[in-house]
Amino acid sequence: MRNYYSKKLNSDNLMQCYEIAPPRVQQFLEAEISYVLNNIGSSDLVLDLGCGYGRVTKRLAVKAKKITGIDISKDNVELAKEYVRHYQNCEFFVMDAKKMAFPDNYFDVTICVQNGISAFKIDPYEMLKESIRVTKNGGTILYSSYSEKFWDSRLEWFQLQSEHKLIGEIDQDLTKNGIIVCKDGFRATTYSGMDFLELAAKFNVDSKIIEVDKSSVFCKMKVKKPSP
Repeated sequence: MRNYYSKKLNSDNLMQCYEIAPPRVQQFLEAEISYVLNNIGSSDLVLDLGCGYGRVTKRLAVKAKKITGIDISKDNVELAKEYVRHYQNCEFFVMDAKKMAFPDNYFDVTICVQNGISAFKIDPYEMLKESIRVTKNGGTILYSSYSEKFWDSRLEWFQLQSEHKLIGEIDQDLTKNGIIVCKDGFRATTYSGMDFLELAAKFNVDSKIIEVDKSSVFCKMKVKKPSP
């Protein structure tokens, strides 16, 4: 499924997913970005994990000092460079979130939004461990997923994606309880607030869950590292 995102649901196809989003989904996307914007400052170096074509990166560029986006898809990164070409404080790299080529304690804020922790299809423990490594002591990590209250709107959006041939036909028998399954093998799971807290408890971070707009669930983590 990792290849599904990097080879099929990427670049122009990924952009089209957002272009066809119904109004309630657009509201969710806007609320999610607004929450992130409220948690970054003008002097911050921000890392955007799974940046796609730069949709979120572009919005954050108006506030942060510098935004770095990474994605496993070369096509996504190339499109992101074009999409955000007018912003000089953005950079993009083809890179794996579980093994990043950044120094320790580099970023002030690290984000992974819209259920990216599930979409990456890598070990969440390794992903968060690496996020903590590259984030400064006292820095912020923001991971988000979908609220249970958003299920009907989320499902409507995925059905539209299926109708536009961006993903496969949805398997109505297997799609339920926060999991969307397509007959071509695509499977979208959901990371819950409890999942986030259980994961965060394995690390030296202060964590809390915030629901935004009855659509997003954020896990906000403050990094605590021992003094050298």
